[in-house]
Amino acid sequence: METLITYLAEDNATVLDNLIESLREIADVKVTAHSATQAESTRWLDMHAGTWHLAIVDLFLKEGSGLGILAGCRNREWYQKVVVLTNYATPEIRLRAAELGADGVFDKSTELDSLFAYCREQTVNLKKDDVQQAVREAIERSRSVAPK
Repeated sequence: METLITYLAEDNATVLDNLIESLREIADVKVTAHSATQAESTRWLDMHAGTWHLAIVDLFLKEGSGLGILAGCRNREWYQKVVVLTNYATPEIRLRAAELGADGVFDKSTELDSLFAYCREQTVNLKKDDVQQAVREAIERSRSVAPK
C-alpha cells in the first residue's frame, strides 16, 4: 500500500497530536513531518520537493503564516496537494487561500470530517499509475539537482 506522505504546519501541540492520531486512524494517513513555523515548513517542503503528497497548514503559526507556506508551494508537482485547516475559514480567507493555490480550506471546528474524506480520496488517488509515475519522475529530477 502506498503511503500518503503528509506534512503538517501547526503550532498548537494538542491540536497537532490529536490531528496526527485522527489522520492515522480515520483517514489512514501517516504524518511524515511537522513544524510550528512558516520558515521550518517552507524549508522542509522545499528540501523534499516532489516527494511529499499532502501538506495541511494552519493559518496562524508560531512565526509566519500558512498563507506564506501556500505562496511557497505554488510551483509544486500536480499531484501534490496543499490544504488549509483553520479556525478562521471565512469567505475572505477561503478566497485568499484559493488565490494562493490552496486545494481546499477546512474549518477546524466544523469540517474535520470533510478533511478526513479529502485525505482518504488523496490516498486512493496516490495508487493510480499516472501519479506513481509522476512521483518517480519528480524524485529522479530532485536527485539530479541535489548537491553532491
